[in-house]
Amino acid sequence: MSGHDFSRDARGKALGARLRRLSEQIDRDATRVYATLGIKFEQRWFGPLNQIVRNGPLSIGQIAERLHITHVSVSQAVRSLEAAGLVASRPDPDDGRRRVLFLTPEGQGRVRELTPLWEVFDQAAAMLDREAGGVVDVFDRLDDALQRMSLFDRISALLDRPVGTADG
Repeated sequence: MSGHDFSRDARGKALGARLRRLSEQIDRDATRVYATLGIKFEQRWFGPLNQIVRNGPLSIGQIAERLHITHVSVSQAVRSLEAAGLVASRPDPDDGRRRVLFLTPEGQGRVRELTPLWEVFDQAAAMLDREAGGVVDVFDRLDDALQRMSLFDRISALLDRPVGTADG
C-alpha cells in the first residue's frame, strides 16, 4: 500500500471523506475497547441510550432531534438496542400515536456497568482534543457555519444558480 493519502492531500475537497474516516477510526477503537473487555455494546448505541438516561423516556423523533441525526439512524440503533434487551417502548402518555423508549432493567444495569468506562472514554477524548489543538471547538465552528448556510446552499451560490433538489 502506497504512502499516498488522498483525503489528507485533497484538503477541503475531501472534507466529508476525512470526517467519515476519522469517525470510523474512533468507532472502531471504541468497539475494540468493549470487545477486549468482554462487553457486548455497540458504539452506535451510545447516543440514543445516553439521551434516554439523561432525559427519561423519549421517542425516536425526539432522540434524532436532540442528536441532530436522521430518524433512520436512530431507528436502526434503537432496533438493535431493543434486540439486545437494553431498551423497550411503550405508548407515549402525552401522545398515544407515538411510542417512547425507556431503559429496561437490563439496560439500567448495563448503564451502571458502563458509566465508569464512559468516564475513561471522556478522559481519553479530552486528551485527544488537547493533543489535536482543540478540535472540538473547530467542530463547533464548522457545525455553526453549516447551520448558517449548508454546503448545498454554498455550492448553489457559487454556481450562481439553484442546483435544484435531491428529488429532481
